[in-house]
Amino acid sequence: MKILVTGGLGFIGSHTAVELQQAGYEVVILDDCSNSSEKVLDGITAITGQRPIFEKIDLKQKPDVIDFFKRHADLSGVIHFAASKAVGESVENPLLYYENNINTLVYILKQLAQKEKAGFIFSSSCTVYGQAEKMPITEDAPVKAAESPYGNTKQIGEEIISDTCKVTPHMNAISLRYFNPIGAHQSAEIGELPIGIPQNLVPFITQTGIGLREQLSVFGDDYPTEDGTCIRDYIHVVDLAKAHVVALERLIEGKNKKNYEVYNIGTGTGSSVLEVIESFERVSGKKLNYKIVGRRPGDVIQAYADTTKANKILGWKAQSSLDEAMRLAWLWEQKIRA
Repeated sequence: MKILVTGGLGFIGSHTAVELQQAGYEVVILDDCSNSSEKVLDGITAITGQRPIFEKIDLKQKPDVIDFFKRHADLSGVIHFAASKAVGESVENPLLYYENNINTLVYILKQLAQKEKAGFIFSSSCTVYGQAEKMPITEDAPVKAAESPYGNTKQIGEEIISDTCKVTPHMNAISLRYFNPIGAHQSAEIGELPIGIPQNLVPFITQTGIGLREQLSVFGDDYPTEDGTCIRDYIHVVDLAKAHVVALERLIEGKNKKNYEVYNIGTGTGSSVLEVIESFERVSGKKLNYKIVGRRPGDVIQAYADTTKANKILGWKAQSSLDEAMRLAWLWEQKIRA
């Protein structure tokens, strides 16, 4: 079976491409390389022994999307990662985010709606919950007004898919709302490759550990948490990638109860910023240079998943510990700086 992975050269997309190939699927990757590198294909090939089909396409170009689906009429499913994802940048340039994250989704769904049968997995986010009132967060938690245009594109994206599925009974879709992906593949052939200054905690930690960044800023230590720092649910990227394969197989095998379903994907455990730093220091044997600074606007206090639904219905559960994910993130950082 042939599966399209949009944004397949990115952090989560590349790990999912590996898991798909290892599960016996033929993978086609689309990426415009605006936030990734074609060199990632070499890493995927080194792990799996086979090179995925790759096309460099800007999904904002509707004619190119139409042409692609004409040439690949035999697709059995689509996993859609391609999107801009920096919260700060989305605040500064909202129209870029609405064009890139919404238009591309619409163009793909229009093509899928014309197929007799197609499974669609959407890369959603726990940002749709905002600051949830109860922990852990279940899929029934209210979707709050988004804190950023990025978060809003995820909410709107889910609404678009839901509305499309209501009037397209043969279309089957799952949104995976994931929490904070970290780590790298155990082979150290692929991992997170942020362009410029990292927006996420773990690559900033590893870059500080290796000397690329002078100091890590910890934004606030006066939150109502045990050590005063924000709490997140950090999931190893390979566990996350496997969840996409399981979700896709649910659709392909027709096991879904509704034609649109939503699942949280996380570990179910919250870790504070200081706990993540301590984990890095434990696995690397290095002391990290960090400084407590003022709170950052828009940061939620805590967010961690209730994964009961994914555990029971999908039969999926996160396997890797925080220390294991941090060890692999550090191994990857050392490899790319060698």
